[in-house]
Formats: sequence, structure tokens, C-alpha cells
Amino acid sequence: MLVYSLRRILGMIPIIFLISVVCFTLAKLMPGDALTGKVDPLNSDPAYIEEMRERMGWNDPVHIQYLNWVGGLLKGDFGQSFNHKLPVLELIGSRLPNTIFLALFALLITYVLAFLMGRYAGRHPYSIGDYAISFYNYLGLAIPSFIAALVAIFIFSFQLKWVPATGSIGVGVDPGTLDFYLSKLKHAVLPAFVLGAFATASYTQFLRNDMIESSRKDFVRTARAKGTKESTIYNKHILRNSLIPIVTLVGFDFAGLIGGAVIIETIFTYPGIGNLFVESINSRDYSVVLAITLMLTLFTLLGNLLADILLGLVDPRIRLD
Repeated sequence: MLVYSLRRILGMIPIIFLISVVCFTLAKLMPGDALTGKVDPLNSDPAYIEEMRERMGWNDPVHIQYLNWVGGLLKGDFGQSFNHKLPVLELIGSRLPNTIFLALFALLITYVLAFLMGRYAGRHPYSIGDYAISFYNYLGLAIPSFIAALVAIFIFSFQLKWVPATGSIGVGVDPGTLDFYLSKLKHAVLPAFVLGAFATASYTQFLRNDMIESSRKDFVRTARAKGTKESTIYNKHILRNSLIPIVTLVGFDFAGLIGGAVIIETIFTYPGIGNLFVESINSRDYSVVLAITLMLTLFTLLGNLLADILLGLVDPRIRLD
């Protein structure tokens, strides 16, 4: 397992390099730049602006700019944010915990709902409950996340006033206190629910269909012939085998939720990586855009590795050598 993991990690290096080249090229092809974030608004002298551009190295050839950027990455320097006037690592570090908390919360909601609905539908196929769950899944697949977010804000924030619609913490709450953590939880409930509840459709249907298929296999017939209780057959034999493929998707899901939080965080103005990514694109804050893109790439690659490792752990028939 260790050798396999090291081999996969080494294989990530050329992928990250190619993605860095593509992202850097696309960033430079974007019209305009973030120079206005460094220039004094009262001083619009073209000579001064050109001097600033020269000082930042934006007049250098593209390949020189790329090599300078990569050289900084190797030293742990991701550059300076033009918009926030902070080091990129410090800025991302202040937003990343919010996104990770939101992604984990949404992942928990996704798997709990998918497990409960998939287990019920798989054990009671073609019942009224099964059809109701299928209808919910079709809605989850059909409704865009931004529409669901707006509807959720209108109902639960404006009409019922159960949870706040924006932000990640209440005003005047002291950090480290119980009220602080309760406030963070309350602010994350709605975006996490929208992000997680509408991602359950594929997992619910997958679990349902796999349970129905497994219930017709020979080992289940053998267990029934031996007089094994039906609940034991479903919980110990059918459900355990049907959960193996779903468990292996945890790595993919976590990376996907972090990347997919861009729209949700923007709508809820949740101060996470997704919201920062959109702000940085609009303000041409290239250093932040490139750093977040590489971070999401790394999360995706590590998620794929985690999925393969989990598959080897939960399925004894598979060995990773």
C-alpha cells in the first residue's frame, strides 16, 4: 500500500506541472490586469502606471513570468494578492477552514440521506416510498444548485427566519466560545444542506439498484435457504456489499464539493475558497486565481488516491501492490 501510494504521488507531479502551464496561460490571456489594485487612485499618470507594471514584471516575456512564478512556488511563495493586499497563502489560509467545514458538513448530509433513502428503496422496491424517493432524486438532478439556493434562502431565511442567509459568523460573537461555534454551525446549515441534499440522487439510486440486484444473487438464496432472518440478510450480506462502491467515492466527493462550493458560497456570500475564487477572477487577481486552481487540482488528485486506498481497505478481494 505504501509503495502504491508513493508511486501515485510521484505520478501527480507531471499532472500538476501541465495544469500549472495551462492555468498560467489562460490567466495571462484574460483581458486587463490587477494593476489598479496597486495604483493610487489619485495618480493616473500613464508613466507611473507603466513604471508599476515594469516593477511587477508584467512586461517580461510570458515564459520568464512563468519561471519566476514557479520559482516562488518552490520556495513556498505564492505571491501577493493585489485586491486584498495580503500574501496569497495567508489569504487562502483564512478562508480554507470555512470551505472545508462546509464541504464536510455537506458530505455528511449527502451520505446520511443517501444511505437512509437508498436502503429503504432497495429493501422496498416499487413501493409508494420508493416512488417518492425516485421523484425526489429526479428533482435533485433537474434543479440547478443556484435555483435551489435562492428558494432555500427565501423559505428558510426570509419567510421562516430559521437560519441566516449570508456570512459564516454572527456579529459580536467572541471567537472560541460556545456561541461562536453554534453561530458557525447555524450559518453553515443552509448552504451545506443545499450543497449536500441535492447531491444524493445518484448515490441513492446506485445503492437502491445494487441492493435489488444483490438480493437476487446465489449467496442470498443460500442464506434464505438456511433460515437466516431477513433483516440479517439485508443488513449483513446485501447492504455491506452494496456499500463498498459508495464508500470508495468519499475521496472524489470531498474534492468535488470543495470545487462545487463556488456557486453556493457566492450566493450565500459565505467567506470560503469558492467565494474568494470568483472575487479574484472578477478583479484579475492572478496570484490568488492560480493558487486556488492548483489547490483544487491537488485536492482532486489526492481524492482519487484516497478513493483507491479506501477501495483496497473495504474490499478484501482487492490488494494494492
